[in-house]
Amino acid sequence: MSYIAERRQEEKDRRRNEIIDAAEEVFARVGFDAATMEEFARQARLSRALLYVYFKDKSDLHFAICERAMDLLRRRFEEAAGRHRLGIDQVSAIGRAYVAFAQEVPHYFDAMARFEAHRPEEVTDGSQEQGCLMAGDRVHQTIVDSINVGIADGSVRKDVGNPYLLSVTLWALMHGIIQLISTKANVFAADGISGQMLIDSAIEMAGRAMRTSIP
Repeated sequence: MSYIAERRQEEKDRRRNEIIDAAEEVFARVGFDAATMEEFARQARLSRALLYVYFKDKSDLHFAICERAMDLLRRRFEEAAGRHRLGIDQVSAIGRAYVAFAQEVPHYFDAMARFEAHRPEEVTDGSQEQGCLMAGDRVHQTIVDSINVGIADGSVRKDVGNPYLLSVTLWALMHGIIQLISTKANVFAADGISGQMLIDSAIEMAGRAMRTSIP
């Protein structure tokens, strides 16, 4: 790539990231439903015409934010897993890292929750939607890797079945717990159940189901 072409690509990438930054601020401030392309353009200090050069619609921008969120989540999962030797402990740490992620960057969790409710139809190669799906696959691969570590070191039962299926099941469990806490915490509190108790119970239950009798 020539120097000029390289500089043009750098400028394009920089502007694209600035647009995503602006969209994040708008989504966090007014929510997805109320956000508009006009407001994104205003926040990014761009014309609507230039905004559409980079993103075709609001959903496209949402996918870009989700991809960024999932990349951050993957890094957090890798860091959490890296602090433990046994695979079973890595998986538990990943579960708690997901809860911390939802609490610390709620607009990212909300964006991902909306994406989880999204039903992909025909995904175009190279599209922002495909990038988001691929980022999600990388997140699950981190969990799969820890499950496989546990199977190899004997801390996870060898008969747990397909590691990817288990990864998706664990994701669904913790995702549902996080959403329950965000919407029904007061209901559970009236029965003497705190959000932390729900989190601990879910992680302990999953651990018991996967753990061997060795450690």
